[in-house]
Amino acid sequence: MTMPPPARNTVARTRQRLRAHAATLTPAVRGLLWAAASGAIFCVLNALQRGLAQQLPPLQTQFLRYLFGLVVLLPLLLLRAGPAAYRPRSPMGQFARGAVHTLGLVLWFMALPNIPLADTTAIGFTGPLFIMIGAAAFLREPMHWERWLATAIGFCGVLIVLGPKLGLAGGGNGGYHLLMLASAPVFAASFLITKVLTRTETTGVIVFWQALTVTAFSLPMALWVWQAPSALQWLGFMLCGALGSGGHYCLTRSFRVADISSTQSVKFLDLIWATALGWLLFADLPAQTTLLGGVVISAATLWVARREQRRGATPTIRDSVAPP
Repeated sequence: MTMPPPARNTVARTRQRLRAHAATLTPAVRGLLWAAASGAIFCVLNALQRGLAQQLPPLQTQFLRYLFGLVVLLPLLLLRAGPAAYRPRSPMGQFARGAVHTLGLVLWFMALPNIPLADTTAIGFTGPLFIMIGAAAFLREPMHWERWLATAIGFCGVLIVLGPKLGLAGGGNGGYHLLMLASAPVFAASFLITKVLTRTETTGVIVFWQALTVTAFSLPMALWVWQAPSALQWLGFMLCGALGSGGHYCLTRSFRVADISSTQSVKFLDLIWATALGWLLFADLPAQTTLLGGVVISAATLWVARREQRRGATPTIRDSVAPP
């Protein structure tokens, strides 16, 4: 059934207006929007993965999540182009990134079912600190003072959220919080490798090879602890695959259009969505420190977004080294 001509004309005009508006956005703002989209997708994905990891071994959950990400990707890749289009220019870089990302995932999935979803997200906010240091040291990206200040303020908000929970005393889950924290610099290294790969690889190649390499590296660990999933769990992993691939695609696009440092502060908004999902799905009521830290983080995010919009025309290292 086809749309009537008036409806087609309305859709065409809407698309033209959206494209015209998008063309007026600066690279920094487009990067922030892609990063915000990836954050929203990953919050839903994390909630689903936490539920599955509470029912099955975490290492098996990790493997099946990436296996189904690969299953979801393959038909799309075959429809767009043949296998030759996804041959990487840097195979060693793809495998290095896959190995590093797998290590971070092992730490992350072991901690995931044992701490609240909001805490998982808040601990992930330490990643921009490692990313910014790495981007300055290895990628020679300009570190404007606004980015440093926004990230520092955001990190103070994270400390407000997590400070009471990171201690090992009292019989709590402090050990799992520290395990989750240990994954942050590993993921930062993976993201920096991704940024380097965007210079020579397309977004589709990077997303496909992450799914392939992480699946391959995770398989032996999953076989060691394997349990038979139910039909509903298989369906959950299929949804994980779709969400994961979509989230990584948006994240990689954000790296392509803007400096990696300028896109990181917006990730602090994820705490809002994670807190809401944790309360709705797992009855994790946010503590006062979580709410206070969230206010601090959100203020820093909104401020840096306005500063990046005003900076707009300022040249960046991305303009000289990254592909169009």
